[in-house]
Amino acid sequence: MRRLRHRITALNVVLLLYLIGCFAPSLVSSITVNTPAELHASKGDTVTLSCTFTSTSRPTSMMTVDWSYRPQSGGPPQTFFHFSSRAFPSLEGQFAGRIRWKGIPARGEASISLINATLNDNGTYTCSVRNPPDVHGSPTSHTVLTVTPKAPSIRFSDVAVLLAFILLPSAIITLILIGRMLCPKKQHSQSKAYRSPIEVTEGEEYGINPPGAKEKRVSCCDLYLMDSEDDDEYYNIKKMPPIDEGYAESQC
Repeated sequence: MRRLRHRITALNVVLLLYLIGCFAPSLVSSITVNTPAELHASKGDTVTLSCTFTSTSRPTSMMTVDWSYRPQSGGPPQTFFHFSSRAFPSLEGQFAGRIRWKGIPARGEASISLINATLNDNGTYTCSVRNPPDVHGSPTSHTVLTVTPKAPSIRFSDVAVLLAFILLPSAIITLILIGRMLCPKKQHSQSKAYRSPIEVTEGEEYGINPPGAKEKRVSCCDLYLMDSEDDDEYYNIKKMPPIDEGYAESQC
């Protein structure tokens, strides 16, 4: 009878230990870390590597955050950032001086910023959070970062200067052509030689207009389109001394 009782007691102890072994980890493994599956950025951008976590235990000074990086070409992961009460960014290597802590543990934030992203930063980033006693479950999460060359951008000032160099000369040439069309050049006779007073007709002696003829005024178009020979002839006539009407001196 005693042996039976001892066996029952031993079985109870084994069963209790088994139940504790099965359910005890679930009581402390409720931590979960989440990160975006993929991130895309351009060369030179500041990239936020987002990481959030949930834990049944309130974050304390014992909580730690680690960020590691595995190159796109493969290889072992390299830890480049550590947080334990304060941030410890890497002081050497690929990420030296380019990591900023943006996490707020009390709100479940463990994010960092990567400054001046380069093509060499392509790879897989892993966020690991430990918050004792919650150290089991899913304490890590991965993000694949893809950095591409930045597309060339044209500033507005460059476009304005380019348009000015192209449109301004074109506008000037167009205005000149329009002016030529609206003010056609006066057609002159083929013979521009000076005629003697004998060859002049009646009423044309020395610039005297015939009765009833109206003196033609020089327009702006005539002055603008007058060539060099017309200028000399025009100013010579203006400089001629006045001659009394009705009197013509023969030059023969």
